[in-house]
Amino acid sequence: MTTSRLDALEMLAAEQQRMLDELSDVMTHQQREIERLKKRLEASDDRIAELESGLPAPGNEKPPHY
Repeated sequence: MTTSRLDALEMLAAEQQRMLDELSDVMTHQQREIERLKKRLEASDDRIAELESGLPAPGNEKPPHY
């Protein structure tokens, strides 16, 4: 194998490693964001349930247009 071909393969391997590292960082960031959004959604669901529990139960009344 010639030196230039070996150099090209080493450069390719280094570039692929750099790309894998970048993708890993992106995935880590996205996972953190997903976890943060899940917590906000749970908090919103809890707040909605809390607000709904304070409402009167719906009656069997017909709407005014009937």
